[in-house]
Amino acid sequence: MTGNHRNTSITRRRALAVAGGTAAAGGLAAAGYQSAFADTTSTTATATSTTATATTTTAATSATSSGTCMQLMSSVTEGPYYLDGALVRKDITEGKSGVPLTLRLTVVDATDGCTPVPGAAVEIWHCDAWGYYSGYTTANPGGSAPAESEDGSTADDTTYLRGYQIANANGVVKFETIIPGWYTPRTCHIHLKVHTGGEKENGTYEGGKVNFTGQLFFADEIAESVFFLEPYSKHTGSYTKLADDMVYDGGGASSGLLTLKPVHKKDPSKGYKGSLTLGVDPDAENTGAGSGGGGTPPSGAPSPSSSSSSS
Repeated sequence: MTGNHRNTSITRRRALAVAGGTAAAGGLAAAGYQSAFADTTSTTATATSTTATATTTTAATSATSSGTCMQLMSSVTEGPYYLDGALVRKDITEGKSGVPLTLRLTVVDATDGCTPVPGAAVEIWHCDAWGYYSGYTTANPGGSAPAESEDGSTADDTTYLRGYQIANANGVVKFETIIPGWYTPRTCHIHLKVHTGGEKENGTYEGGKVNFTGQLFFADEIAESVFFLEPYSKHTGSYTKLADDMVYDGGGASSGLLTLKPVHKKDPSKGYKGSLTLGVDPDAENTGAGSGGGGTPPSGAPSPSSSSSSS
């Protein structure tokens, strides 16, 4: 990727240093990565803080065998591209091209010693390699990109790169997807919701309540190494780095920065494994409004009210 991907025109909403969060996330790669992708997850970890005043520091030092047990105290916006009715499935790619990403998330109860939350439904959605979301394929991702229909895939343009997984007894879910591309004015990210109290019905997840709405983020050096590759490289323009993003607040893992490990050290096209532990309050209910901007592309974008239609 060339230097024109850096967006220098966006002012950060929060004056927090990204370096500390990135270092904290990097430390997890050595201490907790292997156990994060093991078949079982320890349930004996304890939280150093379970109150509403939990800070990035306490979150980053509350270790579990799968990474960091963190109380994600403030939900962020679900953005303008949410659709109800996503399918319960592990592989959400539907043939969309991109660098493979195996995503493993562990849901724990941050109000009860970071014990697993079995049965929690984790829902994720994100854009494709060129910045397009299913259900909104005419929305301009900014910069210069081919039309979404030119990617040659047979993906359903209302459902690709969206899905639920139900947490196992250890609170773990796993998705097979691709690393997202980017769109103006946002950095590389994945949206997520954590639901409890509902059940699988008609291929999707019905009922219950949303406990947390958040976003997952990628270190700049990883995102940029991916964006050099096909098909990402066909989308040119101003890519927003983490420090300039309107949603990411510089808190490292406690703000959703993924721990990532390449499948092949010298070839990013082979894919990555990503992990994060999500500390939630199963009794809380979140509306999805959250904080931070939605990051709407410059034209053809849906309004938040129009994004409630069924997929």
